[in-house]
Amino acid sequence: MNLRRTLTSSELRLFKLLERLAQLIGWIPRPVARCMGNFLGEAAFLLDKRHREVTLKNLQMALGRELDPTQRRSLAKAVYRNLGQILFEVGWSLTVDWETLCRHITVEGLDNYRTAYRQGNGVLVITAHMGNWELLPIVAGQVDIPINIVYRPLDFKPLDRFFERTRSRFGARLIQSRRALLKILKALKKGEAVAMLMDQNVDYYDGVWVDFFGHPACTTKAMAVIAMKTGAAVMPVFLYRQADGFRAVFGQILTPAPTTGDLRKDVEARTAQYTKVIEEGIRAEPDQWFWVHRRWKTKTFTPWPRP
Repeated sequence: MNLRRTLTSSELRLFKLLERLAQLIGWIPRPVARCMGNFLGEAAFLLDKRHREVTLKNLQMALGRELDPTQRRSLAKAVYRNLGQILFEVGWSLTVDWETLCRHITVEGLDNYRTAYRQGNGVLVITAHMGNWELLPIVAGQVDIPINIVYRPLDFKPLDRFFERTRSRFGARLIQSRRALLKILKALKKGEAVAMLMDQNVDYYDGVWVDFFGHPACTTKAMAVIAMKTGAAVMPVFLYRQADGFRAVFGQILTPAPTTGDLRKDVEARTAQYTKVIEEGIRAEPDQWFWVHRRWKTKTFTPWPRP
């Protein structure tokens, strides 16, 4: 990546400052960094009223029948603590050697990926903003998976370039979500893996409404459309934080939902299937998901559920 061609001089200075700050943060001993991450998360919970209210509302919608208000507030604080850890963990990943990184990441279910790869049509990976999702490219490098990651560029260019560099430094290739289709198809044709974050709200023209924690959520239809077009295997991969590092879980290959001949219904059925897997992944570690996002922002135009 030639940064001088993509950033102005002031943006380049900011990028270098971000890189230095991340490296300095990375030198903080891990026990101290964990305490600092928890402190920042707790402080953000108290000060960030807007996102705190979004988080509590989301938890009420999703888990209101399972958790009382006190439990939901406690869970919301844990969500913020999780987010507070991410900054320090990214910095840590920039300062340790490859062997140390791999030693702190355990991998489960890798045979599921190998089975999917042998099918010969490439692998579509469902993932989500879970644990520390920024470290997922390390997992791909650790187990030698040729990975392509579809992402939406950040508006603040220095920060966007910082994450581009951290995500791609172990061989991951990045595909911007705008005009991504041809690059995705080429990657799958070569038998590579393509990962998509499927857990965020999209506008009505980009998605379909499917059930998510009991409520209609407008969800990207891209994964379903590409899977139907290519016959690529589809499987989930989530990275969870644990006490001594991280746990990457490669889930089972998903059996495609039965086709009906109605394209809209078939896309909805597959997208619902993928979203259900994400919900199950969140329920495994609910404090590690990105509840601060307005997941149910886009509203349906028809009564729900549909007939």
